[in-house]
Amino acid sequence: MRRREFITLPASCLGGVLLYTLAREPVRVQAQEGTVRLPLRFFTAEEARVVVAVCERIFPSDASGPGATEAGVVVYIDRQLAGPYGRDQHRYTKAPFVESLAEHGYQGKATPREIYREGIRQLAGFADLPADRQDERLRAIEPTLIFQVLRRHTIEGMFCDPLHGGNAGMIGWQMVGYPGPLMSYREQIGKQDGEAWQRKPVSLSGLLGRPVAGWEEER
Repeated sequence: MRRREFITLPASCLGGVLLYTLAREPVRVQAQEGTVRLPLRFFTAEEARVVVAVCERIFPSDASGPGATEAGVVVYIDRQLAGPYGRDQHRYTKAPFVESLAEHGYQGKATPREIYREGIRQLAGFADLPADRQDERLRAIEPTLIFQVLRRHTIEGMFCDPLHGGNAGMIGWQMVGYPGPLMSYREQIGKQDGEAWQRKPVSLSGLLGRPVAGWEEER
């Protein structure tokens, strides 16, 4: 058993709130200040540092709203890789491993864990580069599998239900105006007087009134 490792992230990624002015200008309310140390399930601390830096360049924080770091995207990816997805538990993994049509999806031998480990090795030192150099390195690997996986997982971590570890404080949903997984809007019919309806996002746990475990918790 290896020693438990941690990643240090802004405390805001545990519950930051994104509000908008009447002019639709974003204003971030920092529910917490400082930093927190979160335990990692798969990554080493240095690996997580690289992933945080990459995801932040893919989905950076700017004037339009928070980015991957504040949404806790690295926590989402770490949980996925530590669970059955990272082990390729639900994918057919027998030979032959061949190049195929894009419609067939990934056909390679490497598991998501192996893809990340090799990709992070290739990106050694990335977190210490200035932003412009980081962008150059990402453009250089844009056609590769690791970049495609990182990009997809960054977007997933920004907009997933918070029960999976990302979208902290539902800031991703707030950015795009998604109200959460409400199954029916019948009670709202006829109550808006022609005005746009904006509902504060509610997660699946919030709707059910109890904690809900993500599928990555499966052992």
